[in-house]
Amino acid sequence: MLYHALLFLHLLAVVAWVGGMFFAHFCLRPAAVEVLEPPVRLPLMLAALRRFLGAMSVAVPLVVLTGLALFLPVGFGNAPVGWHVMLTLGLVMAGVYAFIHLVLLPRLRTHCAASAWPLAAQALNAIRRLVALNLALGVLAIAAVVWMR
Repeated sequence: MLYHALLFLHLLAVVAWVGGMFFAHFCLRPAAVEVLEPPVRLPLMLAALRRFLGAMSVAVPLVVLTGLALFLPVGFGNAPVGWHVMLTLGLVMAGVYAFIHLVLLPRLRTHCAASAWPLAAQALNAIRRLVALNLALGVLAIAAVVWMR
């Protein structure tokens, strides 16, 4: 019963994290670029990212903690290679998330508050690149756990 609850929470948090990155990267940002000028687009993206990254401040630790809770009873020596790959990629992803949330988001907030649109655009572009990286790592982690059993 505990195993299934942990696995459910783990998968739910992964879906929220990876799915949210997919939506932000491939749907929200391109649509905002298409129809909004920077003085409107950048505060919108800031507001959306604040909400998403705030929710991920629960989901990301939940992914890590439930992942470890599922991994440790099996043991490092007994776990499939895909689990090791998933764990490594997940920890890297958590670090990238922390950098976005703790460094880049405050920078974007500061530049938006000052109406410094070129600097805000630079901060958002850095976030966009790291979200793309994290999305790719997330897909690789999922692939690893599926195919490297």
